Amino acid sequence: MFIYPIKLNGSMIFKVLMIVIVIVVLVICGFAAFGVWRATGMVSDDIPSSEVQVLTNQNYATILDTVHNNIDAYVGQRIKFSGFVYRVYDLNNEQFVLGRNMIISSDFQTVVVGFLCHYKDAISYADQTWVEVEGTITKGDYHGDMPILEITSIQKIEKPNDEYVYPPDENYIPTSSIL
Repeated sequence: MFIYPIKLNGSMIFKVLMIVIVIVVLVICGFAAFGVWRATGMVSDDIPSSEVQVLTNQNYATILDTVHNNIDAYVGQRIKFSGFVYRVYDLNNEQFVLGRNMIISSDFQTVVVGFLCHYKDAISYADQTWVEVEGTITKGDYHGDMPILEITSIQKIEKPNDEYVYPPDENYIPTSSIL
């Protein structure tokens, strides 16, 4: 049996514990930073931009947020979704927002969110008209860089039973194709 003469004092134990805690925190931060770096660096081109991606109530706001934050990655992507025609005062006759009401609180307060759309005959669709559109995402300017949907097809629809969309999912990882 070996006996080592170790003299421990409170100051030495404190220093050792602090060093161990700092190392553990650095390792955890390193893993977190690697996860964030890996998630933001994952750009997949598995789905060709010629394929039409359908937006749903569940993924609508997440995709809207992602496209707004990464416009260049989504230019040329074709999407299809429904909403209501919504206009603000400074849009021209060929523009409208294809809006949806996004629930922002537990007491069902909502805010209108949507894609700015461009369509030659947009003026023929009245505000609050529900439509389903298909189009291609382009990059335009509306108070700064903005994704604009160039509509290739549009048709009137009935107001859906569930007209609401839900806030972006914090776990959504953006890619260069929408879904």
